[in-house]
Amino acid sequence: MNMIVTVIMITSLLAAILTVVSFWLPQMTPNAEKLSPYECGFDPLGSARLPFSLRFFLVAILFLLFDLEIALLLPLPWGIQLVCPFYTFIWMAVVLILLTLGLVYEWVQGGLEWAE
Repeated sequence: MNMIVTVIMITSLLAAILTVVSFWLPQMTPNAEKLSPYECGFDPLGSARLPFSLRFFLVAILFLLFDLEIALLLPLPWGIQLVCPFYTFIWMAVVLILLTLGLVYEWVQGGLEWAE
């Protein structure tokens, strides 16, 4: 019981010290660059109806696609402990082949070229 109280006291003291230091330490000298809003590299003072390149969305979708691939393949090393690991590896191969074919198709179509 005494140990728990000690740990709570130390963590509370550390949190209070860090909070005070975070308010005290930064420099409070704002300038025009820091005070101006920043949105995705666009000029915030210009028109809000500028055309937006869909290539940004393509890059985001490709990132999510391959991030999903990693998430799907993460449990694969534990698949060897299943009763029949052959089916697990077949499904893994199907997922990898589909994603690779999609990447090759996107590459051949020129979807990965940034400059038009």
